[in-house]
Amino acid sequence: MATDRDAHYMGLALAQARLAARRGEVPVGAVLVRSGPGGDEVLAEAHNQPIARCDPTAHAEMLALRQAAERLGNYRLDGCELYVTLEPCAMCAQALLHARVARVVYGAAEPKTGAAGSVLDLFAMPQLNHQTAVQAGVMAEAATEVLQAFFAQRRAAAKAAATPVRQDALRTPDPAFAPLWQALPHLQPHSQRWQAWPHLEGLQLHALDLPASAPQRGVVLALHSPTAWCAQWAAWAIDGAARGERVFVPDLIGFGLSDKPKRAAWHTLDRHARCLIDTLTALGVPAWRVVATPDQVRLAERLQALAPQAVQGLSYLDPIAPDLPADWCDWPYPDAGHRAGPRAWPRLSD
Repeated sequence: MATDRDAHYMGLALAQARLAARRGEVPVGAVLVRSGPGGDEVLAEAHNQPIARCDPTAHAEMLALRQAAERLGNYRLDGCELYVTLEPCAMCAQALLHARVARVVYGAAEPKTGAAGSVLDLFAMPQLNHQTAVQAGVMAEAATEVLQAFFAQRRAAAKAAATPVRQDALRTPDPAFAPLWQALPHLQPHSQRWQAWPHLEGLQLHALDLPASAPQRGVVLALHSPTAWCAQWAAWAIDGAARGERVFVPDLIGFGLSDKPKRAAWHTLDRHARCLIDTLTALGVPAWRVVATPDQVRLAERLQALAPQAVQGLSYLDPIAPDLPADWCDWPYPDAGHRAGPRAWPRLSD
């Protein structure tokens, strides 16, 4: 029977599953616990990482077993319990049996590959020399919701990915940005993408385009820092729209949700400035005010030099940091190949 203790440790496993989702991995989390005279000891916390590690065995359960075994200096984990958000597969079930784990507690059932009762039950086979107690369905609804949300986002990403990516560019998978839309769901309807315009050179440009919620007083183009992306301006953009301004916050090509050319040499001030000018022109915006972070002075001034009649003023400020997990700046860059833009920025040429 499930207990409050089981719910507590499954909650830790769910936190790991959500971390996996933010990193683009199938959201499964695991926690391995050992009870002793002094109380419980958490030996390991892990989440799925097959993609990040290029390792088909890097399931949450396997990683938790490895961590715990290394910590104890023993491949036998007698008396330990594993909490995992999804029913273990045959590989993980057999590894848990080899480790002599005493009890497995899981959340959601896995009808296609589950080896704790759904497809087969390796833990209860009398032919094997060890049997493990199993508790199923602990916080199953919460575990299922995490999985369903992830796969819904992945389907949406697959649909978006149907838009071809240039061979010399990369596109960050949409699940990497799921925490942004979860934290600020009212922003997602204002997330826009374009690719067909000739000036984009086949690259996809993303922007937050917030209409004025009062009679429009003008258009503001907000330039994010070279160390950030459009989420940096989220709170400021909402306030600006409430004040009666249309707020346009692009992810510069190479940043955020926009496509990312792999070559640092692609990036020049003129190319970025003309891309923004031509995009606003294509959207039918004849004039705008520029607000930039202090480290974007060169790009802001280049915009003014190239479109003096359109740019109605320049100002600089550091927006309030968004209320997002601490690693939000890294979400657009799952590997080093995605970082050509940030690497190029300090050396931008005209």
